[in-house]
Amino acid sequence: MSTYTSEPGTRLAGRYRLVDQVSAGAGWTYWKATDETLARPVTVLTFAAGFPRVAETVTAARAASRLGDPRFSQVFDVEDADELAYVVLEWVVGDSLLDMLSEGPLEPPRAAALVAEAARAIAAAHHLGLAHLRLDPACLHWTPGGGVKIAGLGLDAALAGPELTEPSPAGAEDGADGPEAADTRDLARLLYAALTGYWPGQPGSAGVSGSGLLPPAPENGAGICTPRQVSAGVPASIDDVTCRALFQRPNRHGPALTTAAMFADALTRASPPPALPVSAAVPPAATRAERTAPRGYGHPVDGSTNPYPRPEGAPRNWADGRMPPRKRPAAARAVITVVVVLVLAAAGVAVWSLTRGTHKAAPPAQTRPSSSVVVRPASVPLKPVSASVYNPLGSSGDDDPAEAQAAIDGSTSTAWHTSYYFSPAFGNLKKGTGLILDMGRQVRLSQVVVQFGATCCADVQIEIGNGSTSSQAALGTFTSLGRSATAAGSTTFNVVATQATGRYVLIWITNLPPLAGTAGRYEALIYNVVVRGFDASQSG
Repeated sequence: MSTYTSEPGTRLAGRYRLVDQVSAGAGWTYWKATDETLARPVTVLTFAAGFPRVAETVTAARAASRLGDPRFSQVFDVEDADELAYVVLEWVVGDSLLDMLSEGPLEPPRAAALVAEAARAIAAAHHLGLAHLRLDPACLHWTPGGGVKIAGLGLDAALAGPELTEPSPAGAEDGADGPEAADTRDLARLLYAALTGYWPGQPGSAGVSGSGLLPPAPENGAGICTPRQVSAGVPASIDDVTCRALFQRPNRHGPALTTAAMFADALTRASPPPALPVSAAVPPAATRAERTAPRGYGHPVDGSTNPYPRPEGAPRNWADGRMPPRKRPAAARAVITVVVVLVLAAAGVAVWSLTRGTHKAAPPAQTRPSSSVVVRPASVPLKPVSASVYNPLGSSGDDDPAEAQAAIDGSTSTAWHTSYYFSPAFGNLKKGTGLILDMGRQVRLSQVVVQFGATCCADVQIEIGNGSTSSQAALGTFTSLGRSATAAGSTTFNVVATQATGRYVLIWITNLPPLAGTAGRYEALIYNVVVRGFDASQSG
């Protein structure tokens, strides 16, 4: 019996109970299911008997399972037996970009921040030789925990068949059709969609990945309109970065953006993204994802009928190309704010004028410089010379020593990680491990900002010392500057109150967070470290 025709209630491998069919294509079906062993919802992909791309899809799933990055939906299990082949994946909870656009385009800073984080995640996948090749507004999500989640890495392209990507848009540079360039172009399409509510496919069409999900981008005599031509509220700098990635050709502002890492860096420079709002966690039964489909899975990849229902709150004319009513533009809100401020200021001047005649103002007090005032230097960024694993309680090969430099390379597309263990306390094998930064000179710290993985929580201490020898005795010579027992995401350690100095900064981890998408495994990730402070010779 093929699992493709299974009914709700069917169990696969004695543990995955199919609950509801959420979407289907020509030869495949996505189900919401329950993993009864671990008591959690999962997504199960099944295939019709004779589906020609089972092997390619299973291979893509196994490749994606190597990526433990929490910004991607995780692959839990794969079975490749002929008629019983299936793939078990993470059930993604949270609003997709498609959901967000049901209320109109996003504000440019929020759109830039969302897509820049997605670009960093895709760059990390490219670093391991993996590509998505099918990015669209339904596979990019903002989770209730406050972070991006990308679904369908490699899988959606495998289901689609050999025609993984559409040709380059008109005007794209020749030769820019490799997997990295294709993903970068699709990231630019996501940004275009977030800014305008339209999908920029090939001129004269709605594109491939975005077909049926959003109306096609408007065109002019030269081809697809730029985001700024569609919406005047898009900043020129963001418009420029979008076009350099979408059309993949240089202009007077910079080179063509042909990799996800280049795109993320350029977008961050064009619009330094504010912290994205964290969605309030809601009970699973109340989330939109639970009421409709597992975001990013089951959207049409072969031209079949769109299985997604009309986004909640969108008007019934959503599919005919007309956009829903938009929110009040940011410029209008700014004008209202300025008017209110001017009215209040005028009222204040009137009150001051009435009281000026009855209360003669006293002459301003003369100030004298005080000899007791000490001018303290401002803290500055301190760039580490090198980074290495500090592992006095384990063996030299533990905890990915080869990737330690990734934590200080200034990019959040790369990361250092510990080995994975079977308990938060390092599997009871040791009491902790660390990353040690050589500052190249004696320094005093004011602040350390560490970008950890999104999963909570690691228990971390920031310490400073004068030796890098990895031994238990040397570990005791470090001075503790600060600690967080809930380190996750961007975590700031303010240590300005201490006068301790040293050449080496130690990020010492004593408790590990869960490894996203993998039951019973624990691992810490560090994407980037920013150190601020003073040379020890300076007073402050």
